[in-house]
Amino acid sequence: MSRLRSQENSPEQATSSSVGGAIWNWIREWFFGGADQQSTALFIFAVPFVAFSGFAGYLSDRYSKRGIVVICKMAEIGIVILGTLSLWRNSHTENLYAVFAVLFLMGTHSAFFGPSKFGILPEIIREKNLPAANGIFLMTTFIAIIVGTIVAGLLKQHLIPDYLLVVGLVYVAVASTGLGTSLLVRPTPAANPQLKIDGDSLLISREMLGVMWRDRPLLLALLMSSIFWLVGGIIQPAVNAFGKNQLGLTDAATSVMPAFLVIGISVGCALGGWLSGKRVNFRLVQLGSWGMIAGLGLLAIVGASGASVPVIQWGASVTLLFCGVSAGIFAVPLQVFLQSRPSADKKGQMIGAMNLANWIAILFSSVLYRIFSRALVGDEGAATWKIFAATAVFLLPIAIFYRPDSHAKSQEGIPESP
Repeated sequence: MSRLRSQENSPEQATSSSVGGAIWNWIREWFFGGADQQSTALFIFAVPFVAFSGFAGYLSDRYSKRGIVVICKMAEIGIVILGTLSLWRNSHTENLYAVFAVLFLMGTHSAFFGPSKFGILPEIIREKNLPAANGIFLMTTFIAIIVGTIVAGLLKQHLIPDYLLVVGLVYVAVASTGLGTSLLVRPTPAANPQLKIDGDSLLISREMLGVMWRDRPLLLALLMSSIFWLVGGIIQPAVNAFGKNQLGLTDAATSVMPAFLVIGISVGCALGGWLSGKRVNFRLVQLGSWGMIAGLGLLAIVGASGASVPVIQWGASVTLLFCGVSAGIFAVPLQVFLQSRPSADKKGQMIGAMNLANWIAILFSSVLYRIFSRALVGDEGAATWKIFAATAVFLLPIAIFYRPDSHAKSQEGIPESP
């Protein structure tokens, strides 16, 4: 009888198995298929931010932010050692699963690091100096990204996989430098040592959601901040694909192009801090949004021009510099507003909420990039410029309809510029 039941169920089991197999094959093809794995890497890196940012915000208010910064920097050394081992494994097996696993760990580390890194600024810097401090802070962050982008391209082209030990030593040296500098940060007390953990702490607490819902300028600024990271999550892999696939550049030459973008962001952040003075200047958000649209439109025109590769390469690099300046100007007022607006005992949770929103946007950007790449470009990547045009169109409603001057009149912290 049991054998008969098994035989009777076997067609259903076979159907279920085939459906499950088809779904798995579709997922594997969507996330791991094709030569361009950037969207997959971005998705994997973003997941921990979505999963852990709320809890990380809770920890940054419950405990000393400086202590969390130091612990994260200690963990970073171990993660980069695992990263070196995963690259060694990849050089022998030619699959990226171990690399993706370490990438997930690095995302987890960054998710816990972010709320304390940004939330500590209002605790150690006077409120009137926050705009300039944020400009410098973001500028130096992006300078580090510039150096990392260029060095990564050089390491990949010249040292991987033959000299992985040297690569690992570079990783450990950078992580150790970070640990050393974290020890120089001034100790800070816990902002809210009596804060209790509950289910809300795993995401965004209902209390924090209520604060944002009642404070519409805060909620809108949070959404605009996430737009900045969504656009960055699309453009950075698009620039890499533009250099490698459309222009046929080497890894080292390709890494120079996104470096121009990040240099521009660094300059834009410093400029945004300087133009803001001691106030939140929301008009810079509008200026930056229109600048990004114009820059992306010009980038699409340069890419579609049919000029020689050197002309397109350097024309695109200059345009990326302009895009970056516009993006930096766009980001600084929003960053300052999100830091200064909440009360002292909510700042860590606010930064955690900001991280969560930003990384949901980055998670979504990996999907958008995949859609743009498949629908507009194709596997050969000869028309990557279309992604820049599509992103410019995507930004148009933001530039047209977001009017921060009319939304933020009731700000209680740093005054808005008249």
